[in-house]
Amino acid sequence: MRSSLPHLNRFFVCPQYSIYYRRAGKLDWTHEASADYAVLFLLAGNIRFTITDSLGTLSEGQSLLIGPASAVYATGHSVESIVMTLASSFVVDHAVRMGLIGPGANIIFQVGRVESDDRLNQLAQSLAGEIQCEEPGREIVLGALVEQVAVQLLRRHAKVRRSEEMELSRAGLIDRRIRRSVELMHAQLEHDLSLKEIAAASYLSPFHFARLFKKLTGTTPHAYLAGVRAARAQLLLGKPTLSITQISSRVGYSSPSHFTKAFRQATGLTPRAFRRALISS
Repeated sequence: MRSSLPHLNRFFVCPQYSIYYRRAGKLDWTHEASADYAVLFLLAGNIRFTITDSLGTLSEGQSLLIGPASAVYATGHSVESIVMTLASSFVVDHAVRMGLIGPGANIIFQVGRVESDDRLNQLAQSLAGEIQCEEPGREIVLGALVEQVAVQLLRRHAKVRRSEEMELSRAGLIDRRIRRSVELMHAQLEHDLSLKEIAAASYLSPFHFARLFKKLTGTTPHAYLAGVRAARAQLLLGKPTLSITQISSRVGYSSPSHFTKAFRQATGLTPRAFRRALISS
């Protein structure tokens, strides 16, 4: 991407998937561990990233596959990128429909970095073009493209793993040892949950729970909770009838200023800027 291209954000958010298109002179992006899958498509520029304590780089045309419970930090300059998140239920449903998995099995990505996949690159370019256009039916086309991305990932870059630990719950694909705690975070998002309350849901002491949670997800319980709150807030920001104050309360923040600070840390944008960049929800 040429440095003369203007900065641009465009976002599409729905419960099953989200698409974040960014064009910026400087990228400073953090993806907290979650129960969802994600893909970072690099359309232009170069990126340095850290994932699960491993360092790496992405070049133009490459992608980074991010599984559940993986935290990522990435930086770059003159970057054009798309981050797509896919709900675990969405991925598992497609794998079942494709005849890839049955009960008790889960999907994992085979590699972190995809160096060459012409089909994925074509789909990423189509997503970038569609999310910037103003034509009627844009949301329908984006949904169809996301479906094709999911199929390509399952065909070429995923494998089936039988696991006694991981299970698909209401909150996504989660290790059963911390499932009750993660479900509590989702169910009581509007409350100021303490570490003691979260740990108690998994019948563990705060100390042992925090240590186990960090081992399983790569992040702390409260960082994970902040990510859950940010994801819910993004959906709520697509509802124009809700004010920023109402949304901050619904996702567990005592004041709009505290919410704005936390949301900006999670997404790089203020809630108002994110709402302006949303094309639909």
